[in-house]
Amino acid sequence: MIRTQRLAAGVCALLAALASGIAFPAGAVADETTALAPKVDLVLDVSGSMRTKDIDGGTRMAAAKQAFNEVLDATPEEVQLGIRTLGSTYPGDDRRTGCKDTAQLYPVGPLDRTEAKSAVATLSPTGWTPIGPALLKAADDLEGGEGSKRIVLISDGEDTCAPLDPCEVAREIAAKGIGLTIDTLGLVPNTKMRAQLSCIAEATGGTYTSVEHTDELTDKVNQLVDRAADPVVTPVATEGGSSCPKAPTLKSGLYTDREEFGQERWYRVDVDPGKELRASVSVAADRAMNPDHGLLVRAFTTHGREIVRGEAAGSGRTDVISTGLRYPKADSDDDDAPAETVCLLVTNSFSAASGVKTTPGMPVELTVDVVDGPSQADDVASFGLGRGWWLLGALVLFGFLAGLVWGWLSRWRVAVWRTN
Repeated sequence: MIRTQRLAAGVCALLAALASGIAFPAGAVADETTALAPKVDLVLDVSGSMRTKDIDGGTRMAAAKQAFNEVLDATPEEVQLGIRTLGSTYPGDDRRTGCKDTAQLYPVGPLDRTEAKSAVATLSPTGWTPIGPALLKAADDLEGGEGSKRIVLISDGEDTCAPLDPCEVAREIAAKGIGLTIDTLGLVPNTKMRAQLSCIAEATGGTYTSVEHTDELTDKVNQLVDRAADPVVTPVATEGGSSCPKAPTLKSGLYTDREEFGQERWYRVDVDPGKELRASVSVAADRAMNPDHGLLVRAFTTHGREIVRGEAAGSGRTDVISTGLRYPKADSDDDDAPAETVCLLVTNSFSAASGVKTTPGMPVELTVDVVDGPSQADDVASFGLGRGWWLLGALVLFGFLAGLVWGWLSRWRVAVWRTN
């Protein structure tokens, strides 16, 4: 009897140990999932100007509330979302108090849609527009975790609390290196507001969008929230070679490199029969450059024959210039046909005034993708014209017919003139 009780106790202890062993990893997995969850903080301007009735016949505040309700319904489950307001509580004229008027309406975390909608329903246009202080607080709202972090700022006016310049605040946030992106949306913008919101977005690699209709606001905020849920791809550092034989062989993926002024970099990609190579290159002007510059990416065979190219030119109006190319490899009846090695050459024509450092080189981002090729690979990449051959043929035929008609009309007019 005693032996039976001991055996039963041992079995129970074993089961308890197994249950504990299973439970702890599950908790660890849950904690890890929470740490990697993407976070979004919607920052809404609730200043007095939001009473203006110029969006689809209603007030700007009504448009924002409607958009927020639809966005809350569509927010992915994995996104931790919060809402912060600026100018929502202080209606007075004291600047010092008005410039502190930012509050967390709904904390960043797992979304309770009913509770968040109830909080949005209480908002009423009130006071100032302290964009800079609101951005600083929003950055604090998103602290912690390893997932993507995004602030979506919706405002209908420029900041009224200078000298705390919101553009400088955005640069300060970017300099922390916490991977936080700020996207801005301007409701019925003017020139000054557009410039300020664009500067805020550009400082952190975000986007600026002008909005004049409720559906535009809803669609854009939904797009930005969904973008936060997309997996973040970290570029792989590589170093291009000085020639094709010395170049690294790249697989499909995102790569980063450095390239000095006028320098060329080589990379190799293996393309199987029936596949298509898609490559794009972006170079960032991370220092003062002369206004006119260009970027060229070319695909060669290992024997030096150029296959296709992509090129782009810049005039100094943007800090990034990009181009790309496509090369489909025709399918083969031989199942054992070897892959073709394609050599990618990236060159630039950037230049800088004297005194500007040439090292380290400019940041280069290279995207390589090898996908299933089109059914008519030869037509798509014919001499780099792609399906432009059809247009070129149509233009030649049209020119020939137009020449015949013009010649006949000219001869007829000359004959009539001679007769008269």
